[in-house]
Amino acid sequence: MLLRLKKGLPPLQLDAVLTEARGLGYDHRFLDEGRTLLELSGAEGRPEHRSRFEDLVGVAAVLDAGDARERHERAPGAPERAVRAGDAVFGAGAASLVAGPCAVEDADRVIDIARRVRAQGATLLRGGAYKPRTSPYSFQGLGREGLEILARVRAEVGIGVVTEVMDPREVEAVAEVADMLQIGARSMASSPLLLEVGKAGKPVLLKRGFGATVREFLLAAEYLLSTGNEDVVLCERGVRGFDTGVTRNLLDVGAVAHLKRATHLPVVVDPSHAAGRADLVRPLARAGVTAGADGLIVEVHPRPAEAHSDGAQAISVDELALVASDMRALLELEDRAFVTPGLERASA
Repeated sequence: MLLRLKKGLPPLQLDAVLTEARGLGYDHRFLDEGRTLLELSGAEGRPEHRSRFEDLVGVAAVLDAGDARERHERAPGAPERAVRAGDAVFGAGAASLVAGPCAVEDADRVIDIARRVRAQGATLLRGGAYKPRTSPYSFQGLGREGLEILARVRAEVGIGVVTEVMDPREVEAVAEVADMLQIGARSMASSPLLLEVGKAGKPVLLKRGFGATVREFLLAAEYLLSTGNEDVVLCERGVRGFDTGVTRNLLDVGAVAHLKRATHLPVVVDPSHAAGRADLVRPLARAGVTAGADGLIVEVHPRPAEAHSDGAQAISVDELALVASDMRALLELEDRAFVTPGLERASA
């Protein structure tokens, strides 16, 4: 491990670093005359060792973690991870389409949407039984009733379900229904929720917070991975920008491309929340797949004007068919597979 210490470090702070190193079993040597580059060796590195040094006031940065690699980091030569949820497969050359309404509102309507999106190639139905909203007076979802509707949809239509869990106390109930648990952008920083969801033993879709750096996003994933749950899918859904008159958020396609190199975890893109406008969903979806995304999660509603939440960004089923067609064509260019219901892989 290689540490960069702060310049002119007081003896007490330097001694704290060296004492910590010795306590963890490391030998040390300075690589420069200014005694700012500290090399540690001789011990088996662990992810928590890196954090122990990062917490010390005398350490400016961990330049090379060595064997103390965090669980989300992609080791040299390591393959991508494939995460399966229902019929969906994300990563390792496979990509899946997730589609459905923002919120579960009515059983008959959700069943109808589920059948339609499945016919267009969606392998998972998205739909919130619990909805985090800015205002406490806005529609918050149907809660347990919404979960019952999702369970009915899953049984009748034969499509897997991904839905958000907001409270550690609700994890067990949501996990009984969902094939994949979603951590929403507003909950990304909730470590108790991350740990509880990780321990549920279900695949997890982790959305990036709209004010989170990529590093913060990956450390949220680290909470999930630290429970032993390796089935984590990262979701880029846009970060807060300044030109909200054009898009709701800024889709960070650069982050998508970076994550595909920095981590072995699959990455999907949510063009709906990034756009905030139905007419921009399709081009942003194309951008996400081109940047390397292993899937898309898209909001679909037959009558957006009647939706209780996010109607402006919901596309029609006909538009979803175009998104699916684009996705299939772009994946084919890179010899990646578009996974369809029944795990049949379409190459054209």
